[in-house]
Amino acid sequence: MSSPRVRFAPSPTGYLHVGGARTALFNWLYARHNGGTFVLRIEDTDLERSSAEMVTGILDGMRWLGLDWDEGPEVGGAHGPYFQSERLERYRSAAESLVASGHAYYCYCSPEELKAKRAAAEAAGGDAAAAWQYDRTCANLPASEIARREAAAMPRAIRFRMPPGTTAYDDVVHGRIEFDNAVIEDFVVLRSDRHPTYHLSVVVDDIDMRITDIVRGDDHISNTPKQVLLYQAFDAALPRFAHVPLILGPDKRRLSKRHGATSVMEYARQGFLPEAMFNFLALLGWSPGDDREFFTRGELIEAFTLEGISSSNAVFNPEKLDWFNSQHLARLSGDELTGRLEPLLRERGWWRESLRGPERPWFHQVLEVLKPRARKVADLVEQGRYFFEAPTGYDAGAVKKHLSDPALAGPLLAWREAILAVEPFDPPSIEQALRATAAARGVKAAALIHATRIALTGQAVSPSLFEVAALVGREASATRIEALHRFLEAGK
Repeated sequence: MSSPRVRFAPSPTGYLHVGGARTALFNWLYARHNGGTFVLRIEDTDLERSSAEMVTGILDGMRWLGLDWDEGPEVGGAHGPYFQSERLERYRSAAESLVASGHAYYCYCSPEELKAKRAAAEAAGGDAAAAWQYDRTCANLPASEIARREAAAMPRAIRFRMPPGTTAYDDVVHGRIEFDNAVIEDFVVLRSDRHPTYHLSVVVDDIDMRITDIVRGDDHISNTPKQVLLYQAFDAALPRFAHVPLILGPDKRRLSKRHGATSVMEYARQGFLPEAMFNFLALLGWSPGDDREFFTRGELIEAFTLEGISSSNAVFNPEKLDWFNSQHLARLSGDELTGRLEPLLRERGWWRESLRGPERPWFHQVLEVLKPRARKVADLVEQGRYFFEAPTGYDAGAVKKHLSDPALAGPLLAWREAILAVEPFDPPSIEQALRATAAARGVKAAALIHATRIALTGQAVSPSLFEVAALVGREASATRIEALHRFLEAGK
């Protein structure tokens, strides 16, 4: 098979949403798996609803996911996307060629006339209202009448002339799909304002850009017969179609804002990793053929085929995305995490350049201790704040539960002295010294462990206390235990 050429063609009437991102990702994976070409095209012929801000949002989402495109106009030394708004004359020329070949005709009916005819059908009720189609008023005008109207510069659209019979195509996902042409009216390809409709522009672009495979959402299935007929009218080879089922929310209704964030960049702002979102989206409606779930980018490229796309709707599970994020987070190296954490640490005033230098081994150990409990990068900052500053207060629930015994103050002070003598200052030695102190002072080791955790972190829950103490350090741990002792003494 020759190298495939695929495209992602969003309209800049909104940011890159989850469904569009998955479509882009499937196209990108298919191109990369087969050594093909991935084209990005912005379908911005709807000038009223399109905006530069939305274009930027789409490109930002693509770049965040790592979906690079392979060709387009040169912009600042890189490939920019194609824009349909820069190809209007090409569409107009194509529409005129359809008229010249007899596949289309000029329609001089005004919007008001068409609206009146539809209203009359609706007033008549019954099947006439439901099945109303353009009545081909202009389909067979004499050449002399067309010439007269053209000489008078009458406004007109161009309509495709639907042939009798059926239109069918083979879909990679759904199999053979067939439509009765009788239920499709002579559709407009060029409006009276000289702007193309979606059907014309997309087919002309896909022919000109030599697109071999069209992977897009199920909502385009009903558009496809019109486009198949346009390919045939232009005497062009038909691409393969693969229509991807919808993404539903947990309530099995179409994914929308009521289910939470739908913009890809909103997930970026929430702290999700692009690797996790990439992995998660790939498995929304696609399967490698086994139960495997965790994939790197390279592994997905290796495994992806269009035949793996399911014909059933996919369900967006936020908890599953959280799981993917935690799995990918756990696999990041210390240096990779450091780069992603630096901006967040700078915001808190906790960043210091030594974290990349002399303190690098220590910082990597901190990250390894925090990873198992973190689902997002920001969790590492929030949950690990006590590694950068001493607690400024203690969780009230933890104090009530673990520090209510007035007899704990003495053993805590003794433990403060003992911890300064621990050698080497590592988790096993710290644990051994704490248990020895508890036994010598007649308290349960658990009571001293809880108190020490509150002293070091300000809360009742943390990773292994002895690992935390070793990373906080000997002097800092002793100072924090002494601060908790003062707190207990003040509360008597």
